[in-house]
Amino acid sequence: MSDGTTKSVHEICDDAKRASAELAQLSDARRSEVLRLGADALRDNVARILSENAKDLAAGKEAGLKASLIDRLTLDAERIETMAQKMEQVAALADPLAETIASWKAPSGIDIAQVRIPIGVIGVIYESRPNVTVDVAALCLKSGNAAILKGGKEAFYSNGVLAELLSETLSKAQVSPDVVQLIRSTERSATHELLQQSDTVDVIIPRGGLGLIKAVEEHSKIPVVKHYEGVCHVYVDKDANLEMATDIALNAKVQRPGVCNAMENLLVHQDVAKDFLAQIGPRLREAGVELRACETSAKYLEKTQAAAEEDWSTEYLDLILAVKTVDALGEAVTFVNRYGSG
Repeated sequence: MSDGTTKSVHEICDDAKRASAELAQLSDARRSEVLRLGADALRDNVARILSENAKDLAAGKEAGLKASLIDRLTLDAERIETMAQKMEQVAALADPLAETIASWKAPSGIDIAQVRIPIGVIGVIYESRPNVTVDVAALCLKSGNAAILKGGKEAFYSNGVLAELLSETLSKAQVSPDVVQLIRSTERSATHELLQQSDTVDVIIPRGGLGLIKAVEEHSKIPVVKHYEGVCHVYVDKDANLEMATDIALNAKVQRPGVCNAMENLLVHQDVAKDFLAQIGPRLREAGVELRACETSAKYLEKTQAAAEEDWSTEYLDLILAVKTVDALGEAVTFVNRYGSG
């Protein structure tokens, strides 16, 4: 393992399986208390987290990562506070394990009930954003599932310190730290080994780009819960408030272009295309957005590239935007259905 630990992926998975049985017996009150303690630990260790995050940022800049990827990687006091608040929000959710889905009496007189229980051990493979370490751990703990985390090499140090804080929190709460474990390796072989642990891991969830998801799907012997790209759209209708639409579309593209819910395609009704694009175009250019436009949209925009077919289905995760003028709402819906990821 790249950080010198002697614990193999196989041992991590075995330990998680044993710990999952303990976690499944904990009350919602205990599980939620762990999450609140975890939120406190994040707030109490901001300097420690930022120190490790700085190592990742320095390595990322040296490696020439794009600005949008550096942004995804960056932690600051505000983002750490947001992570802490999310842990508390998950803690406040209703117990997901308390629900009886259905119940009935069999002809023999036996009472039968379907009750929600934990899955067991969930492996999550993800890229770049270190906040995913906390998000996934919180959701798994709340639902009584042990989590095995495999982050990307870009966030090696950030993920490591967050996992350490979670481990310390679990020990403090007298819960096995093996219910949340991080595979501390930058090697692809570690990911591949995790995907072979079908005896101990119940489900794999890849969270990242299309290449990661397809690679996991191809090599996993464990059931995979997957998604594909974002490719998010904003449609501006002929009856829209154009000032509001400008603010919405600008925020959707430039606030954080490197996240999967950022806008990639802007669709505009032909009746307002001239006015709307003349209004938003300068603001997008001022924000550094590169525009790729259809022939009609290009008439109302400056400094654009002609949009190619592949632009409509590309998740840029960058300051690049494809712009399309449509005849009506129905054409917009058809376009989203064709090029969106669903």
